[in-house]
Amino acid sequence: MRDAFVRTEMLLGPEAMERLAATRVVVFGLGGVGGYAAEALARSGIGALDLVDDDRICVSNLNRQILATTQTLGRPKAEAAAERVRSINPDIRVTVHQTFFLPETEDRFDFREYDYVADCIDTVTGKLALVRLCMGAGTPIISAMGTGNKLDPTLLRVSDIYETSGCPLARIMRKELRRRGIPGLTVVWSPEEPIKPLPCPAEKEDSTHSARRSTPGSSAFVPPAAGLIMASRIVRDLTAKARGKMRS
Repeated sequence: MRDAFVRTEMLLGPEAMERLAATRVVVFGLGGVGGYAAEALARSGIGALDLVDDDRICVSNLNRQILATTQTLGRPKAEAAAERVRSINPDIRVTVHQTFFLPETEDRFDFREYDYVADCIDTVTGKLALVRLCMGAGTPIISAMGTGNKLDPTLLRVSDIYETSGCPLARIMRKELRRRGIPGLTVVWSPEEPIKPLPCPAEKEDSTHSARRSTPGSSAFVPPAAGLIMASRIVRDLTAKARGKMRS
């Protein structure tokens, strides 16, 4: 399948493409952000992908998630993602983990096996556990901050967590990481002030929803853009040395 990536090789060079083919990346969370990140990584020539999610595709995913179509409704996201990336590159090595990443499931993963971690989950406890485990293993990680209740993908940026502002999730993560003495974390985030969403129609009929976190509004623009930005950063980081040689 080398010819499939020839247009990417024109930008990165053959050594960089060999590096990507030899790398293993894990994507935690395959929703609006993670689905697009996994897709872009597969289209960039990553040799091995681990896909982690225990959710199933539902109707409300259709507005923003690349895995969601009327044909995939009800299917496990990890299974649908694996099928999709194999259809892009039959040579890719895919490992499916049909589970949610939580502190109680973290022992199922050996982070020393990965060249890069894409954190696309939305629970603070899970994100903190991923950061801790990646630090212990010496594995680079990039984390997605909040993309819900936002409409402008042009405001997305990549920086250290301690340079963020205007993102409620990033504010919590800054506090918790500082408490743990963690000096930095690369994140994709947006300073756009979240829009206050209207009540979710599906929740109006659910008298129990007040006990849960309210459902955020989401668009076809911001989560996908965040996923593509994450994949771009991963590819550029993995190939930085090879690209430097090509330009010298």
